[in-house]
Amino acid sequence: QVQLVESGGGSVQAGGSLRLSCTASGRIFSINTMGWYRQAPGKQRELVATMTSGGTTNYADSVKGRFTISRDNAKNTVYLQMNSLKPQDTAVYYCNLRLLECSVNGCSDVDYWGQGTQVTVSS
Repeated sequence: QVQLVESGGGSVQAGGSLRLSCTASGRIFSINTMGWYRQAPGKQRELVATMTSGGTTNYADSVKGRFTISRDNAKNTVYLQMNSLKPQDTAVYYCNLRLLECSVNGCSDVDYWGQGTQVTVSS
């Protein structure tokens, strides 16, 4: 079993900053990608930022230049530094851990999700 514990959400005014963290525990054999997704009320979950095991990052256009994803592999922790927050960033943010799980039958990607943490940005 893999568990993800998130922290760092809260309420801030536009232009403020928050730092989200997510720590994974359990049986982790191989990490492909760690990342963050968000979901606003009435909308689908969308990608915010991801980082592959090789360090390649991917950001949504709406957060480029404002958000930074990082990780501490020794602690199995991924972070999301969010600066210059906008009201449009208001959503529940979910930590995602995509693991490459292998057996004698081969390997496949498996996604694990945190419980979500609320980020509210007021104007």
